[in-house]
Amino acid sequence: MISREQLIQQIKQKKSFLCVGLDTDIDKIPAFLKQYPDPIFEFNKRIIDATRDLCVAYKPNAAFYEKHGVKGLQSLIATSRYLPEDCLSIIDAKRGDLGNTSEMYAKAFFDEASSGMSFDSITVSPYMGSDSVMSYLAYPDKWVIILALTSSIGSKDFQYLHTGEGYLYEAVIKKANTWAGADRIMYVVGATKSLEFVDIRKIAPDHFLLVPGVGAQGGSLEEVCRYGMNKDCGLIVNASRSIIYASNGEDFAEAARAEALKVQQQMQVELEKAGVI
Repeated sequence: MISREQLIQQIKQKKSFLCVGLDTDIDKIPAFLKQYPDPIFEFNKRIIDATRDLCVAYKPNAAFYEKHGVKGLQSLIATSRYLPEDCLSIIDAKRGDLGNTSEMYAKAFFDEASSGMSFDSITVSPYMGSDSVMSYLAYPDKWVIILALTSSIGSKDFQYLHTGEGYLYEAVIKKANTWAGADRIMYVVGATKSLEFVDIRKIAPDHFLLVPGVGAQGGSLEEVCRYGMNKDCGLIVNASRSIIYASNGEDFAEAARAEALKVQQQMQVELEKAGVI
């Protein structure tokens, strides 16, 4: 596991809080890769090699692998084993079941002896309450990243419902804070919700926030940092399509690095501005 202290150290060392999302779509990767036995893994491997010094985390999205059945899971397993040890590995699975089912999901993504995969963390939907989270927290060396406030249009359907003491997403965070501390739990907060970061920081001042939605989805890195950064940075900002699909030619890895470098340089400015580095 990458501990909270190690993650903070990586952020300061690399001057970056970038997470590269490995949402690898076989229809979007360069055509020449399809001659390889495992085109998806070959693509991921080259992206990782090109960006590993510029980011602090990688986040494969399980759906992009599961849709291929056994072959996709083999690609995911190979990718999980190739991820750098100094980077936080996140499986974006958004699981949300309970009881024995939750335990099996935890084994699938955390127990290498069982599945061949041992990610540092997993995204989890908390709709069923503590029962949908505790099976993951049972692994003392793993992080649980709880969906709190998303960038999606549908976030208004439930997340902004009034509870009498605030919005539902705030109630989720307050309750989850009682399950484990800032060294075990993170929250997903969409980048397009930059103003809401102020209220979230009042109830989760020390937690890391995984922030999707910067770049292709319209979120502003500067605003996310202005309202969401804490003394330790406290942010992991994900970018997927804007980096991994920067080119569909043979130079795709070099193009991905160039895009990741742009983001890293912007992050360095924000870290310096906030006095984190």
